[in-house]
Amino acid sequence: MTAVPQERKLVTAIPGPKSQELQARRLDAVAGGVGSVLPVFTKRLDGGILEDVDGNRLIDFGSGIAVTSVGGSAEAVVRRATAQLADFTHTCFMVTPYEGYVEVCEALAELTPGDHAKKSALFNSGAEAVENAVKIARAHTKRQAVVVFDHGYHGRTNLTMALTAKNMPYKHGFGPFAPEVYRVPVAYGYRWPTGAENCGPEAAAQAIDQITKQIGAENVAAIIIEPVLGEGGFIEPAKGFLPAIVKFANDNGIVFVADEIQSGFCRTGQWFACEDEGIVPDLITTAKGIAGGLPLAAVTGRAEIMDAAHAGGLGGTYGGNPVACAGALGSIETMKELDLNAKAKEIESVMKARLSAMQEKYEIIGDIRGRGAMIAIELVKDPASKTPNPEAAAALAKACHAEGVIVLTCGTYGNVLRFLPPLVIGEDLLNEGLDVIEAAFATL
Repeated sequence: MTAVPQERKLVTAIPGPKSQELQARRLDAVAGGVGSVLPVFTKRLDGGILEDVDGNRLIDFGSGIAVTSVGGSAEAVVRRATAQLADFTHTCFMVTPYEGYVEVCEALAELTPGDHAKKSALFNSGAEAVENAVKIARAHTKRQAVVVFDHGYHGRTNLTMALTAKNMPYKHGFGPFAPEVYRVPVAYGYRWPTGAENCGPEAAAQAIDQITKQIGAENVAAIIIEPVLGEGGFIEPAKGFLPAIVKFANDNGIVFVADEIQSGFCRTGQWFACEDEGIVPDLITTAKGIAGGLPLAAVTGRAEIMDAAHAGGLGGTYGGNPVACAGALGSIETMKELDLNAKAKEIESVMKARLSAMQEKYEIIGDIRGRGAMIAIELVKDPASKTPNPEAAAALAKACHAEGVIVLTCGTYGNVLRFLPPLVIGEDLLNEGLDVIEAAFATL
């Protein structure tokens, strides 16, 4: 494996001729419903750089949506997955088990918050993990209702589409959706009517009031929330909100599920984002950053809750595939060895300082938020009205892409630029990427 030089380099327009050729083939062969942010076809991915088929090297501020946190070809991930490939690719854990699956579950028990006895079950994707968390919570509580939040995103399967707040592109035209799903307000400080300082307690009171009146706490199996809401716009619930919701869940025998699929595994400068306010979830769902780019997901939680499902009730042919498990162990090894929590905090301090300076110059930056290497800016028409500005977000993303920096948009209103650089990115590349973003603001 040859390392990709860690420097931005443009040798063609973006996308280049070979990417355009592949895009023409893709349009003939791949379903139109599968979109791409940028039709640049990847050849190699390493550290903070993506090299495309035309030889362009782009700075990666996306990490495959928070997946390649340890880089796209991390040594320990490649080494362990390669060794596993040579031994066997699959047996199905439900037929004949293997040690790697057990090792990943042991690592999750060690890393996730709380010192209670924990167990895990492994799956393929974040949506599968969330769906199985609901199954487990329902089996444990013998209740049916599931509570989720405004701006939340939980996946693209039928149940997880029902759990997801945003219609377009995730839900539009795909109903009817699974029943017994209820949505309540979240503490979105920047847009809270009475201001960010009142937001946490007020939003919690509103949410609890709605649950109590409209559903009945005694009917709720699970409350599911992302400790930092990802697709909804990297919203950090205002302080005090999550602890109040957790207390309500605990007081009423409701399973509290932290969806850490995007925010987990050092992304926010802690192993899991819920640790920030000392939250100990009953169940925690993980995927994305867990296995260095190999498909793996997990539900981890209190042993007595995890054991509520009957034998044979959980599983799936590929769940906890041995090669993906090897990748996860390599990814966790890398995170510990390089102290990627500390690295995420360094990324935060660089990004927030640079973005704050930009905010002083460009008033369309309404809010800067996030933690660690999960940072976003919300763009508005003007700071007084806070009217969302999705056109500016799209234009900025396009300008960055043309200059060889991969950035993503998100947010319920499509007006948020989000930054998810690999945790192993060099500080020079980080600053160079921010230079490109600043230049894009200047031209806008």
